[in-house]
Amino acid sequence: MSKGKFALGAILGAAVGLVAGILTAPKSGKETRADIKAKASDVKAKASQKVTEVKGKAAEVTNDAKAKAEDLKGRTERAVEGAKKGFNSKK
Repeated sequence: MSKGKFALGAILGAAVGLVAGILTAPKSGKETRADIKAKASDVKAKASQKVTEVKGKAAEVTNDAKAKAEDLKGRTERAVEGAKKGFNSKK
């Protein structure tokens, strides 16, 4: 199982547990709604922060892959040119 799927499952499980706990607590409807609203805002903020982190990591991985691809392209071009020179010098 990937870390991302595990983290998503853990977050969803925590959210479901939190909602179940709030709904079964002996409070008035007004208090319960206020609690749900506060927790929803907290979860939204944490999710937004996580999205920002994931976007940053994705950009980092993308840039790294592009740099490696460019390096490989350059090495391949140099190898092809070297092979052409070697082939032409044998004629």
